[in-house]
Amino acid sequence: MAIPSTQKQWTVTGTGKELETLQYGDGEVPKVGDSDVLVKLHAASLNYRDLIIPRGKYPFPTKFPVVAASDGAGEVVDVGSKVTKWKKGDRVVTLFNQGHQYGPMSIEAAGTGVGGVVDGTLRQYGVFGENGIVRAPKNLSYVEAATLSCAALTSWNALYGLKALRPGDTVLVQGTGGVSLFALQFAKAAGATVIATTSSKEKEEIVRKLGAHHILNYKEDENWGETARKLTGGAGVDFIIEVGGSGTLQQSLKAIKYEGIISIIGFLGGVKAQASLIDCLTNICTARGVYVGSRQQMEDMVAAIEVNDIHPVVDSKIFTLEQAKEAYDYQWAQGHVGKVGIEIKIARAEN
Repeated sequence: MAIPSTQKQWTVTGTGKELETLQYGDGEVPKVGDSDVLVKLHAASLNYRDLIIPRGKYPFPTKFPVVAASDGAGEVVDVGSKVTKWKKGDRVVTLFNQGHQYGPMSIEAAGTGVGGVVDGTLRQYGVFGENGIVRAPKNLSYVEAATLSCAALTSWNALYGLKALRPGDTVLVQGTGGVSLFALQFAKAAGATVIATTSSKEKEEIVRKLGAHHILNYKEDENWGETARKLTGGAGVDFIIEVGGSGTLQQSLKAIKYEGIISIIGFLGGVKAQASLIDCLTNICTARGVYVGSRQQMEDMVAAIEVNDIHPVVDSKIFTLEQAKEAYDYQWAQGHVGKVGIEIKIARAEN
């Protein structure tokens, strides 16, 4: 297969009020270095992070201009002379923080985010270091595999990074966003009891189909934290996937078990929380910020996805590369369920 010299791509040129800095145009197909791999990208998916980078609201390192989006899946089409892990035809997924290989997150690794500092996946071809990609699960399509880099790995880290989830533990997930739905699926596969919070009958059905044991409508039950605790017999929840920030943290503290872990992943409800770090002492719990995960964790996660035949929840509306800005608007309107997928198709013949 001949590899073209130019390609279509979406680039974030800086920050602005909305998406005016997200630009579609031509770019060079990058060349592989000795330890690099060239991936023909077949699919990408969006995260909340991608929506706020052009708006200047992302709290982690960025460098402009940068090709947008962290999550992508494709096939290896060229390898550098020193590459030993990969060969042409291998199906792979991008690693979110290219420098986070194993062990704890570091300041250096936090500065290697794909789609923030390192060129991302909203393009036809991408070059990544040999250790910057992971084998795609055999049971997933390209669009499904393209959802794993950020949301899936974040939820895996939340359940296994500090203290490993065990059969019989109780996990509480909030809402029907990507991280929460992945955590529900991983927890269910591990033999845990899952409590899911949601806001509508339609979304209740989604988490019920995925196997949630208990479903709490937080609009009908504002004190759902205490309700969740009662569902555990009064002991409390072992793991909480906290995505609401100030809007939900107080209820999470009411629900958490002694020595339980609240993984703080998002701040959809705002960042000025009424709860304080002292509450971790009075509730004898750990509140932990989670910034995706390592390559080692991602490889473990891929194995679990294959063994349990887990399939990501992907919204029914799939976009093309040309429609990526529409996909951003679609997710920003919060009408989606699970992950928003983008198919990357070559618009013109390669020569």
